[in-house]
Amino acid sequence: MANFSPFFCFVFAAFALINISSAHGVKVYEIKKGNFSVKLTNWGATILSVVVPDKNGKLDDIVLGYDTLEAYKNDTSYFGAIVGRVANRIGRAQFTLNGTTYKLVANEGKNTLHGGVRGFSDVLWKVIRYVPEGHSPHVTFVYRSPDGDQGFPGNLLTTVSYTIDGEETLSVTMTAKAMDKATPVNLAQHTYWNLGGHKSGDILSETVQIFGSQITLLDSQLIPTGKIAPVKGTPYDFMQPRTVGSRIKQLSNGYDINYVLDVDEVGDDQLKKAATVYDSRSGRMMELRTSAPGVQFYTANNLKDTKGKDGAVYKAHAGLCLETGGFPDSVNHPNFPSTIVVPGKLYQHLMLYTFTTTK
Repeated sequence: MANFSPFFCFVFAAFALINISSAHGVKVYEIKKGNFSVKLTNWGATILSVVVPDKNGKLDDIVLGYDTLEAYKNDTSYFGAIVGRVANRIGRAQFTLNGTTYKLVANEGKNTLHGGVRGFSDVLWKVIRYVPEGHSPHVTFVYRSPDGDQGFPGNLLTTVSYTIDGEETLSVTMTAKAMDKATPVNLAQHTYWNLGGHKSGDILSETVQIFGSQITLLDSQLIPTGKIAPVKGTPYDFMQPRTVGSRIKQLSNGYDINYVLDVDEVGDDQLKKAATVYDSRSGRMMELRTSAPGVQFYTANNLKDTKGKDGAVYKAHAGLCLETGGFPDSVNHPNFPSTIVVPGKLYQHLMLYTFTTTK
């Protein structure tokens, strides 16, 4: 079980020290424990690689990405990045808060996606703590978003910490503090997973279970209508394990939908079980738990001959994303869980990825 309380004490200390911390250029940071290793960069607080063994002990990198840091700076797919200030979509690139209407930077037609043209995935974060090995290897990134950033109100101080817990768990801890104004915050981790290995082909044969019995319905622009509907009897039903490809042809392009997570799947660590993914070829399984109310399931529908790591060429469905967080466009739907953070209240979003193998 992950113990997050020491981290939160550290976060408050980081808020006081941020002005004297500095980062110099884009760098790579590796945390490692046994055969489990994760590489990250301070550009977008991004996961570059996750290396874990398969059922035969063979190590492989199971996340999509690029060979060079420069490629990440030019990326439009959000490979491995932290996205925000508000992840997912905001309809018409605007919202009203406390009587004021805020016009945001539109970067997907008339809508805002993943924070705007220069969201948190496209900025240089500061590293305030780095422990590469030992009992609890971790790295903590911090970013201060200024008032008016992409149209959002208020100064916001954000931290993201990646920690290897035990021999098989990666924890991601995201916090944010509104410094002076209420503001929407919805951070998400946007890694593309392929448990067979990042260059093993598509993920259509991987078995997925999503612990959400409802989805937020969308309009033609992938903006929520405000309605929530059951998945039973639809291609979106992953309440029981099934392969990604089993019903994907019933959809026009693939999966890109937010699931409402069921609260009765809370474990001993008080985090809801969001999803499991299993790759029968490698025997790898990933379980995802979260404190967030939803998870966006995305099957890399828009990848097209993307040049990736180690000579790989990623095509549609080369990976899958499980982005836990608040519901899309929550700022425009009062019936959705609020994503508004006010001064004096700390935003917290926790994720646990546990990797195991089975014969």
